[in-house]
Amino acid sequence: MLDFFISPAHAQEAAAGGGIAQIVMLVGFVAIFYFLLWRPQSKRAKQHKQLISNLEKGDEIVIGGGLVGRVTKVSDEFLSMEVADGTEVNVQKNAVAAVLPKGTIKSI
Repeated sequence: MLDFFISPAHAQEAAAGGGIAQIVMLVGFVAIFYFLLWRPQSKRAKQHKQLISNLEKGDEIVIGGGLVGRVTKVSDEFLSMEVADGTEVNVQKNAVAAVLPKGTIKSI
């Protein structure tokens, strides 16, 4: 219908070169996604898994909700942490956000 505006020869050239450009663009997006999202997230997950596996009795930790305490007992999936003298809380290991340096609780 509108063939008189665009000649068929120009339309065919654009379609032939567009396929390669689309593939290059797709590969570029996959590379950006890998280096900016997937790889850093995988690295953080690996570090968190190592942090959880190295927990020991006496470590001072902070959990995701901001609660600070000292580990009193460690099992496979849970740990007990003392948040005050004589007050223990059972927490999932996955909730541990960070291990604090020794003596942090006394300085708070």
